[in-house]
Amino acid sequence: MEDFRGVIAASARLLRLLAVLATRPSWTAAELAERTAVTERTVRRDVARLRELGYVVDSEPGPWGGYRLRAGARVPPLILDDEEALAVAVGLREAALSGAVGGDQAALSALLKLRQVLPRRVADRLAEVDAAFVHTPRPDEPQITAGLLLELAAACRAGERARLSYRDGDGRATCREVDPYRLVHTGRRWYFVARDVTRGQWRTFRADRVERLQGTGQPVEPADPPDPALLVSRNIATGPYPMYATVRLPVGPDRALRLIPATVGAHRPDGPDATVVDVGGPDPDGLARYLLSLATPLRVLAPDSVRQALRRRTAEVMAALDEDGASDSASAKAPDGRA
Repeated sequence: MEDFRGVIAASARLLRLLAVLATRPSWTAAELAERTAVTERTVRRDVARLRELGYVVDSEPGPWGGYRLRAGARVPPLILDDEEALAVAVGLREAALSGAVGGDQAALSALLKLRQVLPRRVADRLAEVDAAFVHTPRPDEPQITAGLLLELAAACRAGERARLSYRDGDGRATCREVDPYRLVHTGRRWYFVARDVTRGQWRTFRADRVERLQGTGQPVEPADPPDPALLVSRNIATGPYPMYATVRLPVGPDRALRLIPATVGAHRPDGPDATVVDVGGPDPDGLARYLLSLATPLRVLAPDSVRQALRRRTAEVMAALDEDGASDSASAKAPDGRA
């Protein structure tokens, strides 16, 4: 018991030292000893222990030297007081809801980890903030709560089968067993990627249509899981459109995504400097108009109906430009025929 108490006391002392070091650029050993109520020898020993844990603590010799905490090569344990923990949790919540940090679930994963270790007093305050805070989505963005996102994220991390209560776009309610895998944010909404156990297929579900997700306690290991972002992209791109065309863009994946967003096309690299995209549209002429609006070189690989429609539209645009050029030339001539 005495050894255990000693470990607890040493850990608490390290936390106090770390908190003090983080408050200003440099401290002398004497100042640190005074602030943490230990000897300078203990300070030196605790600094060595912090270095072993991954914190980079520089020391400068001499009467005016001291200890300086700086950034390291990896992320060591982070010490936050109550107010800081609450501020970080609220910030991560908003980042997850808005997709401000991109299409992955980094903010959501960080929020999930933080909420698991928050003291009860801070967790209760965060719950009060959640209850009072209203997230206003864009007109085309569905409303979804941080609590539901955390529930789905926790299911993906748990690695166990779950019962999903879901309502589709037509309002039909279903209940099925799924193996949760990932959450994907497209910039407009969240999608829940899971394996439908009964159908034996990997599926995507709009997170805002999930009504309930309950774990069964049965552990599962995903077999041959898909690329979740690619699966969502393909389902979005090909699902709501009656037809699609396959085009090749002479640009890399990042540039291709800026030209054709993931909500319109499913992307796959074709070498380092080209991307093949399956683009959804209403009909050949509609697809041709969309491709022409990209204002970039491209090649239609299939189908031929879209290729012909694009040629026809391009010819019409060129003819219109020629007519405008001829009219401008005629209007610029003087009455006697001289320009």
